[in-house]
Amino acid sequence: MRLAIELYGTRIGTLEGDARTFDFIPAAEAIEVFGSNSPVLSTAIPLTAQQRRDHAGRRRNWFAEILPEGDQYEYLLAQGGLRRGDTPAFLARYGRDVAGALQIWDLDDPTEPKTPALRHVSDAEIRGLMQDPMHVPLANDRLQGKSSLGGVQPKIVLTKTNEGWAQALGGSPSTHILKPRLSGARASVIYDEEYGARLARRMRLAAFETGVQVFDGLPALVVERYDRVHGERVHQEDLSQALGAGGNEKYQELGGVVSLRRVAQTLQRHAAESDLHRLARTVLLAVSVGNLDMHTKNIALLHPRNGEVHLAPAYDMVPQTHLPGDGRLALSVHGKYRHTEITREDLVEEFHGWGMRRGERLIDDGLEELESIVASESPVAGAFPELQQQIAQYVRNLRSGSAAGGPRYTVNHG
Repeated sequence: MRLAIELYGTRIGTLEGDARTFDFIPAAEAIEVFGSNSPVLSTAIPLTAQQRRDHAGRRRNWFAEILPEGDQYEYLLAQGGLRRGDTPAFLARYGRDVAGALQIWDLDDPTEPKTPALRHVSDAEIRGLMQDPMHVPLANDRLQGKSSLGGVQPKIVLTKTNEGWAQALGGSPSTHILKPRLSGARASVIYDEEYGARLARRMRLAAFETGVQVFDGLPALVVERYDRVHGERVHQEDLSQALGAGGNEKYQELGGVVSLRRVAQTLQRHAAESDLHRLARTVLLAVSVGNLDMHTKNIALLHPRNGEVHLAPAYDMVPQTHLPGDGRLALSVHGKYRHTEITREDLVEEFHGWGMRRGERLIDDGLEELESIVASESPVAGAFPELQQQIAQYVRNLRSGSAAGGPRYTVNHG
């Protein structure tokens, strides 16, 4: 199989080979356009005429990590009649609209390249798409749907137009992610995430819009894609791809491949110092709100066409400590995984371990700012009832030098 890999209107290379042996072959045109050793595709896969043969596994993992996880992956396999583990075949079927700006298609398919199109959908149809993930995974049309997106949480992708919402067909870029309200113990998640996203915007760690909308009676969190600007794709890679982590290795305890320090080192090699500071503020926010799932697929790098590398906006900033679970962080802070045990001093030592200067001041200023923001921003109806009080107490505990889960927050019942 030969797959075309296109980025910013340039054929940057091909994927060639079967499921076990495929590899990325850069195109001479890409090196001319973006420069030799450019990281425009990935910090892990610089564009070079002669690639290291011993890095072939890293390259295969990078493309495999474009694929979704869990049920979304299984549903897309079933819809496309594909075999599990066949990355090239999956990308041939769904690679036209993925995370970032790559467009991937089968060079030997006479029906390619497809003509992008949109199909407008009503609120009732959107509800149907969200409630039928098995037959329309990610809202993909059975014949013309070409979208794939990572993650395990139920979701669909749509395009917002002046006339309303539309399904993306033939590789047309989707612009928004819609996550339906869950049931049972996780019924508050979309509302909790809306609050976490709002705090991230107030902390200047994100700018994309996030809000809860109702579609024919079904509430959903609507998230503007940060890798789409005015309907155009912006390339990104997550830190699992950048660090060579596969599958559940996105969690530090499962394999020891990833860590906050390795994320920081990647930024130090490729990005500006201001991005390292934004990473530190993102970690501070995650600890303060109780976001336990900030793993390396929830941290990403942006790759604009000029070859620069930037930390992507903070996303999936979901307060989770009130949900069923073990209370452990996906990535440790100064060697600690249990959220309730993290202190200001742990944050200081973690950031010092990155070689970051003025870490103490960043933490103190950030906690002071966040305390004021939390006091002024209330969660929307449907969120965990004690969410604001809980986060406020975590911040107070950290400011005082106590562990985040130290003195228990109290609820004023009036």
